Amino acid sequence: MKYVVNDTCIGCGMCEGTCPEVFKVGDDGVAHAIAEEVPAGAEESAAQAMQDCPVGAIEEA
Repeated sequence: MKYVVNDTCIGCGMCEGTCPEVFKVGDDGVAHAIAEEVPAGAEESAAQAMQDCPVGAIEEA
């Protein structure tokens, strides 16, 4: 499974705090997801990050 961050991201960093293996807040001030599949062992935390995003900016790709 892969995730993407859409343009509603406010750069709060909650996703990075929940699943740093998949999400990072970039120099542009918004979050980005890795381009690869979610690493083994990070699936649950990545799904939690999507669920907890306050603006719904994370989507399954």
